Amino acid sequence: MESRACSYISESLAYSMLHHGVSRDSGPLTFHPKPPLQRPDASATLVRSRRSMASEANPADAEGKQRRLVSETEEDLAVALAKYTAELSDKYARERGAFTVVLSGGYLIHSIRKLVESPYKESVDWAKWHVFWVDERVVKKDHVDSNYKLAYDGFLSKVPIPRSQVYSINDSLSAEGAADDYEACLKQLVETGVLEVLASTGFPRFDLMLLGMGPDGHIASLFPGHPLLKENKRWVTYIKDSPKPPPQRITFTFPVIDASAYIAMVVAGSGEVDAVKKALGCKDSSSDLLPVQMVSLEDGEFTWFTDKEAVSKLQNKASP
Repeated sequence: MESRACSYISESLAYSMLHHGVSRDSGPLTFHPKPPLQRPDASATLVRSRRSMASEANPADAEGKQRRLVSETEEDLAVALAKYTAELSDKYARERGAFTVVLSGGYLIHSIRKLVESPYKESVDWAKWHVFWVDERVVKKDHVDSNYKLAYDGFLSKVPIPRSQVYSINDSLSAEGAADDYEACLKQLVETGVLEVLASTGFPRFDLMLLGMGPDGHIASLFPGHPLLKENKRWVTYIKDSPKPPPQRITFTFPVIDASAYIAMVVAGSGEVDAVKKALGCKDSSSDLLPVQMVSLEDGEFTWFTDKEAVSKLQNKASP
């Protein structure tokens, strides 16, 4: 159960990240180093964005940035999600030689199970994948609560992604230390060209985030009513009082999520039907948004992947 812990990346490690080879069949990775980037002070803009979002129940839908794909069954959802992910993998592997993917916990890993089957196991260029987590519990990697362990057991151990391109937290650090360390790791990956930065905000731009949602509408470890919902400067932060155990976690912030090129929000079954109804069915103005409703992509595409059970309380169950 190995990965690259994002811990104090040295110059020699950064060099190896840029120049190491992969399998003989795939050839070497080709990245495009960039000069150091100065992040603009986007705090005021982001605060205004959050404030304007509070005036509408589903601002991203109103702006035409969201679409909804409703599958008959969870099995059909998994098939559609694998096809979508594989197509984006091919796109980014061809365009820039790397595909940066962010995973979440919960049943998301089960939902991407089709990727480890034919034809995707053989056709996807796994050597180009770089894997991250939108949040992680501050526990050892072999702990039952670890999102890394969940992903490793159900996905990573079954596909040939280079271990050096799987970026887990340093599980020997405190929550605060692990968050600082993971953010430093991301910034180093920007310098080496693995990660891009959204020019308009200065936050890292991941190619694809595969996310789930809790029954309370939380995403990552951003929970309803928590002060972290307002964090707009950090890339990665920490929480010590999570309402869902375990209490100590690290999490990407909203500005990082908002900078994504593509987000797949995966919701299946009956567990989140009320949150789905509020997130997708509420049309009246509200200042009491669920965290999932607060996502406001700067320049990206947000797709809901649901089955019919998950949207069973909606009147209009599919996008036009």
